[in-house]
Amino acid sequence: MRAGKGPVVPLERPELVCGTLVLRAPRAADVAARLAAGGHPEIVRMYGGDLQAPTPISPADAERWYARLCADPLAWVIEVDGRCTGVVRLHTLVERDRRARLAIGLLEPELLGRGIGTRAIRCLLRHAFETMRLHRVDLRVLAFNGRAIRCYERCGFVREGRERESAWVGGGWADDVLMSILEHEYHALVAGWTC
Repeated sequence: MRAGKGPVVPLERPELVCGTLVLRAPRAADVAARLAAGGHPEIVRMYGGDLQAPTPISPADAERWYARLCADPLAWVIEVDGRCTGVVRLHTLVERDRRARLAIGLLEPELLGRGIGTRAIRCLLRHAFETMRLHRVDLRVLAFNGRAIRCYERCGFVREGRERESAWVGGGWADDVLMSILEHEYHALVAGWTC
């Protein structure tokens, strides 16, 4: 950790709780959840992949996923009602500038539209701005992912711009939307959040 105004990078990943939603360190049992979820086309497409049908994930793929999560102190498993439902993380941390980039992914399409992403992001933003003392959290999202963009806007993210034709998806170019939230914007909103 660093003294002064820089962010606090935790030596251990803290458990973050928001009602029935918990952001926690990965557990060995999460490998089975990742394996069971496989690669659903709707989920894969939102990440920029190109699938026409569900694709199974190999046990080795699930183990690599788990190992990457374990090695990253700024990645959390999203658990709802005792079930591993996805992952949220901060990456590209720049301590000097007190900023990081957010990424989130739910494992199954049945989980979409239930507020899980909004709750997980708000929980992580509390940690980012109040504990880590970040000034800025940003993200990039494929422009066709309207559901995610609406979620990010509910969490206070502001559209900053568009990176044109930045990703090759499904046989064509797609734009990325660049979004961010600043610490003063977070503090103006957080009192109204239930989670």
